[in-house]
Amino acid sequence: MTTTTSSLAIDWSCSHTWRTSSKNTLWCLLGCSIGDFGTIAFFQFSGIPWSTLAIMSLAIVNGLITSIALETAILSRQMSPQMAFKTASGMSLISMITMEAVMNITDVVLTGGAMLTWWALPIMLLFGFLAPLPYNYWRLKSLGKACH
Repeated sequence: MTTTTSSLAIDWSCSHTWRTSSKNTLWCLLGCSIGDFGTIAFFQFSGIPWSTLAIMSLAIVNGLITSIALETAILSRQMSPQMAFKTASGMSLISMITMEAVMNITDVVLTGGAMLTWWALPIMLLFGFLAPLPYNYWRLKSLGKACH
């Protein structure tokens, strides 16, 4: 099997692809944050004594669910609801899981547990956005695949 250098090298300086990747990543961040932060807030305010790992695991799952739901709603404007769900479900789980994991690890590092604080939220969102962005750029540039 022979590969050419052109198939391995991509142009990392394309501002159009960075803009498109950033837009896609922001939509994913919005969807993931709704489920993730909602879950953490529920446990923070209810006082239910779950471990940090259990809360974060549930927050990641809920973040994935709300991200897929939001993407389905957005894509339903462009295609049938069934096709929109199929497309949203087939998005890059690598990107979403990376985003979720980085946001939750950042939360634990900054606050010592599963806690939402006014000063940690912007940092969690920033790291959650930046972590999958290069992958989303690569995926769009080399595979031509995007979420939207």
